[in-house]
Amino acid sequence: MGKLFKTSWALFAGYGILIIAHGLQGNLLGVRSVIENFNVISTGTMMSGYFIGYFCGANMVPNLVAKVGHIRVFAAFASMASLSILVHAMFVNPVVWTVARFLTGFSVIGIFIVVESWLNDRANNRTRGKVLSVYMFITFIGLALGTLLLNFSTPEKYEPFILVSLLLSIALIPILLVKRKPPKFKKIGSIKLKDLYKISPFGTFSMFCNGFIHSAIFTLTAVYAAKMNFTIFEISLLLFLITISGALFQWPIGYFSDRMDRRIIMVACSLIAALFCFTSIVSSGSSLQNMYLAVSLNIDKVLFFVFVTLYAGMALPLFTINLAFVNDFITKDKFVAAGAGLQTIFGLGAIGGPILCSIFMNYFGSEGFFMFLLLFHVFIGAFGLYRMTRRAYEDNPDSTFTPLPRNITPLGMELDPTTGANLSNTEKK
Repeated sequence: MGKLFKTSWALFAGYGILIIAHGLQGNLLGVRSVIENFNVISTGTMMSGYFIGYFCGANMVPNLVAKVGHIRVFAAFASMASLSILVHAMFVNPVVWTVARFLTGFSVIGIFIVVESWLNDRANNRTRGKVLSVYMFITFIGLALGTLLLNFSTPEKYEPFILVSLLLSIALIPILLVKRKPPKFKKIGSIKLKDLYKISPFGTFSMFCNGFIHSAIFTLTAVYAAKMNFTIFEISLLLFLITISGALFQWPIGYFSDRMDRRIIMVACSLIAALFCFTSIVSSGSSLQNMYLAVSLNIDKVLFFVFVTLYAGMALPLFTINLAFVNDFITKDKFVAAGAGLQTIFGLGAIGGPILCSIFMNYFGSEGFFMFLLLFHVFIGAFGLYRMTRRAYEDNPDSTFTPLPRNITPLGMELDPTTGANLSNTEKK
């Protein structure tokens, strides 16, 4: 492990700083949009701009990296991400913010692709799992710390936007100082989406629904909390608990999914998540709106925080269970290609998540946020129960649950030692 940090500290440091900025940025914009009285549908559309950029970048950046190299792409996109957040501070307008969010999404996926490609080059079959563990740990801790930085200054001021830009700029320094020659970019194979559906109808449908769920959670939770008159401290605490819960619950849920029919775990998690959505709605009654956790421990609000934390623990691990479930029906050499296809399906759902959820919130009020999440969890649970009557469970010893961050790219999936990734050039020599 010491050698791993010695050879990859710059990548981990740069990525860690970047992910802290990433964790702060989206939630900062959500809170500021409420303060600026943006229409909730305009806010949802603006948030979807990020996922549109992310989706477009995932398909365009690999070719760009192959043409001009890792360092130029990383420097260009980190600068673009730093610039786009300043645009938000200068022009407070939903249309301008939507364009800026698109640029942010396009830039961020480019940076992730470069970092994960580089980490793959640094890893070999003996260290691949350790690299993935460190990468995942940095991702979740960075996102959690980013949410706490909401308390740095009030969202109405320009200082939080400057802080995001500074962090993105600082993230450039350690990675650009890396002496080692950049790796050669490897293109990821693909599986057609219709073929992926034939391989696993439930896995494909569930991943599409997860796109709607995850994108809504990570873009509109801050909007929901701000509309419920939560303080900045309460909003940051809620987002922190959601992130940490999603990380911690992956291991126990993954443990049980490796020992029984994964569909049972997926259906159970979805239906329990739907239950916690309902309890969150009940506990977030009107009495919440003028009671502050920082002042007095109102029992309804405490229960609300508990329910949302447990909800995140059930909902967020579904992403990685889904990947492992689809891998149950294919050979090891197709794991990464299947992951790439599932990421495309996830991205399509993520694009529509904030928009559709904002429509629910516009029609039903703030409670529409949890109604939206509840509906999609019921969809997953119901379709899973149906599919269990259509296909018997098949055990694939090559497929195991591996905790993964939500934002990982197909290149990052190669860090999973169970994918049978080829030995690195260093190991071959």
